[in-house]
Amino acid sequence: MLNITCFLSQLLLHWRRSKRSSFYALISLLLLCLLAYNSASIFCIHFHFPAKAPAGPAIFLPEYAAGETRMSPLVPSAAKIRSGVKLNTRLRLLQKNRNLVVLTNRTAMHHPKRRKRHALIGSVIKILESEAAEHFEARVNNFFEANSSDSSCELRFFMTWISSSQSFGEREFFSLESVFKSHPNGCLIIASNSLNSRSGMRILKPFTDKGFKVTAISPDFNFLFKNTAAQAWYNQLKQGNVNPGEVSLGQNLSNLLRIGLLYRFGGIYIDTDVIVLRSFTGLKNTIGAQNIDLATGNWSRLNNAVMIFDKGHPLLRHFIEEFAFTFDGNKWGHNGPYLVSRVVSRLSGKTGCNFTVVPPMAFYPVDWTKIGSLFQGPRSLNHSKWLFSKLKQIRTQSFAVHLWNKQSRQFKVEKGSIIQHIMFTSLVITNSSSLV
Repeated sequence: MLNITCFLSQLLLHWRRSKRSSFYALISLLLLCLLAYNSASIFCIHFHFPAKAPAGPAIFLPEYAAGETRMSPLVPSAAKIRSGVKLNTRLRLLQKNRNLVVLTNRTAMHHPKRRKRHALIGSVIKILESEAAEHFEARVNNFFEANSSDSSCELRFFMTWISSSQSFGEREFFSLESVFKSHPNGCLIIASNSLNSRSGMRILKPFTDKGFKVTAISPDFNFLFKNTAAQAWYNQLKQGNVNPGEVSLGQNLSNLLRIGLLYRFGGIYIDTDVIVLRSFTGLKNTIGAQNIDLATGNWSRLNNAVMIFDKGHPLLRHFIEEFAFTFDGNKWGHNGPYLVSRVVSRLSGKTGCNFTVVPPMAFYPVDWTKIGSLFQGPRSLNHSKWLFSKLKQIRTQSFAVHLWNKQSRQFKVEKGSIIQHIMFTSLVITNSSSLV
């Protein structure tokens, strides 16, 4: 700055000596002065030496918020800060940057979504499991063995219930009745944490009071899937590392649970919206077709609402592996009916995995798109004849009827309907007068 002042003084003295009063010379002198002042204000560097460096960098930029190591071109390096050199930058430029977010780490940005996922997974698992699940294997074996001693456990049935005990309604109760109507000496275990309670015991008490063998036990996923592909998948799910998707997680876990029950113990699995019509004795390693390709006569889709398999059957292990390796929580049926369809389609005809696929009439005599027809009473003479013919077909050819609760729950049982006739002949607890 001193050098510039001297330069200007000499320039002014030179002008006076020249004794020229040129207007252009005066303008040139003013321009030189302005240029000198502007240069001094732009390139001026200030030095200061702080007494003590701050404990940590108070920098809140996306690069630091993301936990990344790349340096921002807008921020001086840590080495320059420690050296005490402070650039006279225009901080107003930084304040105008709308992309800057005041965050301290990347996880803060994702915590809300991750916490929501953890809460969802935790609530579903809480319904399915409890501390009592540690005794699951012992309770299952004791239940079956105790009832086998007097030859009263003719067949082993399993159900799952993933909702609260309060939501176990009349239709589910009727499903239980149909099991014992056709299998009075059968044994039924409902894998459910909510029904393994005092309220659950009250629901099942009418059956136990009449001597039917039924109980609810909290499932133990760790035992059921030990040394299988599903073990690692389930652990990852509990840690929040699996995206449960848009489809009900409870529904998908029920798809896995039913496979695990049959794999570890063997027996018969049925959904709580399945009405059993006659004895399953004679069915072995069986799964049912839901649809048939009319052109070829071959099945086009299977369903997992009814399955009968021996303990440790290799097809069940393939089901478990398919679930763990291809899980998709955003596609309805992908981990259930479509899963068993994919696996059976690949294994059909291969040795070492013997099983039977029964036609739709066995368990699914009416497709979900037409299930409402079973709840309708006669509308006309022709409709009455159709109802009589369909009822006769179901009674002679079907082992069970899947009611497709998601679609049929809205329908009322009308007088003279097929469902009313089936219910009249399937009751063991409910008074038939309540159906009229």
